[in-house]
Amino acid sequence: MALSWRSWLANEGSKHLFLLFWLSLNVWLFWKTFLLYYHGQQYYYLHQMLGLGLCISRASASVLNLNCCLVLLPMCRVLLAFLRGSQKVASRKTRRLLDKSKTFHVTCGITICIFSVLHVAAHLVNALNFSENYSEDFLALNVANYRGEDPRKLLFATVPGLTGVIMVLVLFLMCTASTYAIRFSNYDIFWYTHNLFFVFYMLLLMHVSGGVLKYQSNLEEHPPGCFNPNKTLRENMTVPKAFEETFPAYTTEPFPEDLSVPEPFVQNNFVRICSEEPKFQSHFPETWFWISGPLCLYCVERLYRYIRSNKPVTITSVISHPSNVLEVRMMKVNFKARPGQCPTDTKATFGIHLKVVGDWTERFRDLLLLHSSQDKEILPIFQQRRYPKLYVDGPFGSPFEESLNYEVSLCVAGGIGVTPFASVLNTLLDGWKCYKLRRLYFIWVCRDIESFRWFADLLCMLHNKLWQENRPDYINIQLYLSQTDGIQKIIGKKYQALNSRLLIGRPRWKLLFDEIAKCNRRKTIGVFCCGPNKISKILHKLSNISNSYGTRFEYNKESFS
Repeated sequence: MALSWRSWLANEGSKHLFLLFWLSLNVWLFWKTFLLYYHGQQYYYLHQMLGLGLCISRASASVLNLNCCLVLLPMCRVLLAFLRGSQKVASRKTRRLLDKSKTFHVTCGITICIFSVLHVAAHLVNALNFSENYSEDFLALNVANYRGEDPRKLLFATVPGLTGVIMVLVLFLMCTASTYAIRFSNYDIFWYTHNLFFVFYMLLLMHVSGGVLKYQSNLEEHPPGCFNPNKTLRENMTVPKAFEETFPAYTTEPFPEDLSVPEPFVQNNFVRICSEEPKFQSHFPETWFWISGPLCLYCVERLYRYIRSNKPVTITSVISHPSNVLEVRMMKVNFKARPGQCPTDTKATFGIHLKVVGDWTERFRDLLLLHSSQDKEILPIFQQRRYPKLYVDGPFGSPFEESLNYEVSLCVAGGIGVTPFASVLNTLLDGWKCYKLRRLYFIWVCRDIESFRWFADLLCMLHNKLWQENRPDYINIQLYLSQTDGIQKIIGKKYQALNSRLLIGRPRWKLLFDEIAKCNRRKTIGVFCCGPNKISKILHKLSNISNSYGTRFEYNKESFS
């Protein structure tokens, strides 16, 4: 079976093409800005002083402005959830692009790191050039106070230099703490260091207000490299007869042969005459235009989220499930979640399942449970110790909201990755006829038999409901036990329907996709995955492979990392 370019473009290809486009856009912006400063007449004297350091520093700054502007937008989660749930974004492909917000955020972050290194290196060269090329003729351009001044003073004793150094340290902390190893071992480090972004942006606004690099503002009165007879001839030369008459304000004349003129003022045996000295001024900080809007938008959203989540939820029950999984059931006034966002037991309550795998989840479990090893539901509330205050920020948009918008959907869960699908299953339990979905393939892979009990009751209730409504083919449940010493069953008579669907080993994904494609000819099937990266990569690859039945697979992934 060959790779379907149409399917590849609809799934993985769209992501890769966008990343390629983004890389090309950044390179194009860098090159255009580089040429602007390299050939720009208004930067002639500054370029003579700094060389390529000027061009590289300004070109990298333009790329940083763009990415510092856009890196905040993917984190406006309320806005993205609104766009996904509103009719403003009617296209399914466009809505699926919103699910790539984290990828785009990471891409912008990596771009900021790369071009920050380039920007810092260029300014280190600029600091050295400012010191070595100090010129008494252009005092306004000098950042150094005298020739040979220690460049370290320019880096640590000026506002632009000092803010730049601190920004580099903040960016280094944010990047290193964003690695998977630190996020997994100590999420608090990632959380608190990542919130230093506010300090980074405040320093950025101070950094660009220094006005270190200036441009010439009187090009007509003083063209770059022109000859000023009122100054040069009086100070350095004997005035020949050719210059005894009054010069016009701006002319271009052949340069007299008997007059010696420095090289920078001679261009193609012609000299341009000027009437005044060059004037220089700083640019208005362009960074303000780039980041003010997104920063204000993000701050407004964070304020809205704080107000929305300011009232603590009421914990109705806490259950310690097998395999270190904790279930917390809660109530919150005016809490609303769309199908696919958050598991809801009833209209009034909602719940979360989390696996205890790190320091934060261990502390959270110990706060909620009297004894960590307890494996039973704790009821009623007044018999428990007092729960800590718990605040909920959300719900937000999820790729699984699309699972009900396909006629056929394939949902694959690995271990605790089944949690997002619980919302979809609960929705179908309330009623399935109002949705476009007409067939659901549900695959759940776990390592131990006890893990299936997390949502066994929900699966059985949905199975029985569909049988009573004469739609047993609506959902196809397949449970895979990947590690076992022998044939096992889920304990309990009420789980008999699930035991008949329990398989030993791992799914044969290729055969599974072929069977689904054969049974759903010429249809578009939504593939939804939440689980280990190994499973995700296999499903993504198979979704991009063409088949002889004309069936298309569109891949969607949920990620908690």
